[in-house]
Amino acid sequence: MATPTPPARANLFFAEKDRALREDVHRLGELVGELVREQGGEALFDLVEAARRAAIARREGDPAAHGKLAEVLGALAPSTARELIRAFSTYFQVVNLAEKVHRIRRRREYLRDAKAPQPFGFVDILSRLKAAGVDADEIERVVGRICVEPVFTAHPTDVTRRTLLRKQQRIARHLVDMLDPYLTPQELESTLGRIRMEMTTAWQTAEHKAHGARLRDEAEQVLFFLTEVVYRVIPAFYESLESALAAVFPEHAGRIRVPTVVRFCSWVGGDLDGDPDVTAKSIRETLARHRAVILDLYYKECHYLARDLSQSESRIGVAEEIKSRSRLYAGHFPEAAASVPARHRDMPYRVFLRLVAARLKATYDDAAFPYESPQEFIADIEAIADSLRANKGRNAGLFAVQRLLRRAQTFGFHVATLDIKQNALAHRRVVGEGLQEARWLELGSEERTRRLDEALERRESPLGTLSSEARRTLGVFQAIAHARRKYGPDSIGPYIVGRTHGPDDVLSVLLLAHWGHLGRPGDDVALDVAPLFETVEDLANAPTIMERLVRDERYRRHLRSRGDRQIVMVGYSDSAKDGGLMSARWTVHQAQRALVATLGRLGVELTLFHGRGGTVSRGGGRLHEAVLAAPRGAVAGRLRMTEPGETINEKYGLRGIALRSLEQTLSSVILVTGLPASEHDGEARWFEIMEAMAERSRETYQALVYDSSDFFAYFRAATPIDVIERLGVTSRRGAGEEATSIEELHAVAWAFAWTQTRCLLPAWFGFASGLAHGIERYGEEALHDMFQRWHFFRVLVSDAATALAKADLDVAEQYSRLAGPLHERFFPAIRAEYDRAVELVLKLSGQSELLEESRTLARSIRLRNPYVDPMSFLQVNLLARWRRAGRPADALLEALLASVNGIAHGMQSTG
Repeated sequence: MATPTPPARANLFFAEKDRALREDVHRLGELVGELVREQGGEALFDLVEAARRAAIARREGDPAAHGKLAEVLGALAPSTARELIRAFSTYFQVVNLAEKVHRIRRRREYLRDAKAPQPFGFVDILSRLKAAGVDADEIERVVGRICVEPVFTAHPTDVTRRTLLRKQQRIARHLVDMLDPYLTPQELESTLGRIRMEMTTAWQTAEHKAHGARLRDEAEQVLFFLTEVVYRVIPAFYESLESALAAVFPEHAGRIRVPTVVRFCSWVGGDLDGDPDVTAKSIRETLARHRAVILDLYYKECHYLARDLSQSESRIGVAEEIKSRSRLYAGHFPEAAASVPARHRDMPYRVFLRLVAARLKATYDDAAFPYESPQEFIADIEAIADSLRANKGRNAGLFAVQRLLRRAQTFGFHVATLDIKQNALAHRRVVGEGLQEARWLELGSEERTRRLDEALERRESPLGTLSSEARRTLGVFQAIAHARRKYGPDSIGPYIVGRTHGPDDVLSVLLLAHWGHLGRPGDDVALDVAPLFETVEDLANAPTIMERLVRDERYRRHLRSRGDRQIVMVGYSDSAKDGGLMSARWTVHQAQRALVATLGRLGVELTLFHGRGGTVSRGGGRLHEAVLAAPRGAVAGRLRMTEPGETINEKYGLRGIALRSLEQTLSSVILVTGLPASEHDGEARWFEIMEAMAERSRETYQALVYDSSDFFAYFRAATPIDVIERLGVTSRRGAGEEATSIEELHAVAWAFAWTQTRCLLPAWFGFASGLAHGIERYGEEALHDMFQRWHFFRVLVSDAATALAKADLDVAEQYSRLAGPLHERFFPAIRAEYDRAVELVLKLSGQSELLEESRTLARSIRLRNPYVDPMSFLQVNLLARWRRAGRPADALLEALLASVNGIAHGMQSTG
């Protein structure tokens, strides 16, 4: 598949610094074309080329191109349609890899140029803090209080085989090899041959497994990125920070301690909300799999270290602690001790590490003398490090030992802390049953709170025989207790209560934990309970609810046992579905400000947990910019945020990219913690303007989405929501069930459906109305001032511009026409709001076109459009045919499901 050639590339901007990317994309595009011709045949290649050329011609304004594209894609057999989609998806995958490798290339260029540190790299941020008067002692205090916790979630639609993920990694490594300017032509051709082999075997491999073990596959996908990528880069991440500290503060080189500042978490296997596959059993199985994988990694690394640390006692001293531990371990593992060759027995580190590996295996096998905790394993590795330091070992293995230490300190025996999440309504049902309160669900929050306080004070037990739902719920708390005993206290994270409406929803968890025997009778519950506020109404009520909760005597006693620390989760997705982007962002911002003030006044240390999605409408975007835009005190050294499944590959798919993602995130947290923003003279006025704009934006959005009769019917007809429903992510009523209203529809599915149509309506509809109202009421100059001086507003406008640039209303119109008469009723208003939003965003930002100052993103979108467009037109065609046939579960549906994943790959987002 050849890449576009002029004039198709006339508007495709590649700066001189990106010339190598252009060459990579062209070379890889040719490889994909050769692959399609070889594997799919000449007919498929011709079809792909015809569709691509027609899409390019349409983008260039050829009036006949639309008809040509429809002609090419019309009435394709489902099997042919799937092969066409596979061809375009293959192109997206290699372009995605090329862009990631180019980011690695650009990072290397920055690192080679000592005069220009990479923006939001460690050197850049530390230099800015030093220039602002922050000294080394204060930097050490700042770094010492930081805790960043990325929380990995499952991909809502696509679980890629580990086999294919590894192939993508190998292709990327070959592309990195090609960065070597001294490659000979023969070596270059050989490298391209290896890339061709990986691409071809990937084409011949089924993308998804035939069986339906979805939860296990999701867990394996998250584990892949954590163990194949993040595990590898964590030592380099800390080394980079330590190197930057030494460079910026040379007089303190080596003296600034860097503790463990990043810990990883996961929802996969612990998110019970609406997923019947997640149970107490899945919690145990997930953590058992985590432990098995990480112990195996430590075991192998100990053997690698044993190979390298060949010091002989006759040549260099070794700490007595190493020898005494070796004697102790040899008594417990005589077979392992006897297996050490005689020629190695005067090599104390090698002997000790073989015995450490034996103890790791005993832990893996649940045999005698296991490590009871990761701290015991860490102590053994620290003993080796201490001995090397004391015996001239700085350049004789200390570096590798310290790398293993960083990994053990980060991943423990659990890899990632498993959060537990459940909906408040599920808890209410079980509590009402256990207390035998028939009207429990009908009672108000205050009444339920009073009764829960009473039950907790009296240590009441559940009454009667419990239902299977209640027993499953209590089983979760028993699984938490088991996990903490076996895998360590860090194996289980907070218990997140979705749809929290009052203090009773948090107190219910404490009562259920007692009923589930989490801890000894009479003890405090050793569990952090995190309420999740998701809707606009819930977010607005969050500060009041939290004040009532903290002032509750029973809960305050619980908080004291947890160090007076409270996690509160704020959701971005449902609030955006409720009121649109501008309203949601402002509501979340205001909730954060109020929560910081409220809990600070009550003497509670707050950690805000950000439930971000993969798209702008669901809180997505550049994380480091969001950190800078947060209210004062909202990120005071602590940042906890979801890493949505659909963005994990983008951020953590390659080691160099993962390193950069972690660096940007930590740098932003260091910056706002070390140099918190001061109150601005225009802030009160800005808040007033923002409130007025958000209200008008919400009114406009809700007038279309919720107040217009038949809009839900239009949505169902004008988007592939009926296909997405087959993926099981659409309704709060249960996996695979059809939602009967927008209120009932899951926020993920709402955004996903609009993303598929290329409309992205939730990410911008109402935005123009809000801006226009602000200009009319306060003047254009006031909004320009906000844009220039207020980071929150600038990021909001930038995110809206990104969504507007990714949207394509001409393509969306083809979907809209599927709605018949409803198209004319709704689409003109949608297009009018879009056009006005583009006009006002450009006026406010002073740009002549969207993303004028984000050339990289603009290029990425334009690079993909000729390959996404045919899939979009094909999906419209397939949708019409499938619906006319009565929506059967046949080959047409399989082709549609393939198109959903193909477009998601092309858009680099599911929603």
